[in-house]
Amino acid sequence: MKHPRHQLDDAFLTPVRLSLMAALGRSNEIDFATLKTLLEVEDSALSKAISYLVDAGYAKAIKGTVGNRPRTWVTSTAAGYRSYERHLLALRAITNLA
Repeated sequence: MKHPRHQLDDAFLTPVRLSLMAALGRSNEIDFATLKTLLEVEDSALSKAISYLVDAGYAKAIKGTVGNRPRTWVTSTAAGYRSYERHLLALRAITNLA
């Protein structure tokens, strides 16, 4: 039997990306400013985390404007959320080994 660590997804191995996916959940659409406050991160760290998850196909970034101010909203994809759930199951299996 393989150790559950082999089921961990590299996309969620950084605290910011894991926290971002947890905040997005299955279907939340959250704007950049709210995510920045919620996750207590700087713009650059959040931008990198979003870009990574978007490139992996785990999140979508929707750009638009409110009034004449640019805004970005982020949501998870179905595939991204399934991968996140598998990652959590692997973490639980690891912690239950003891």
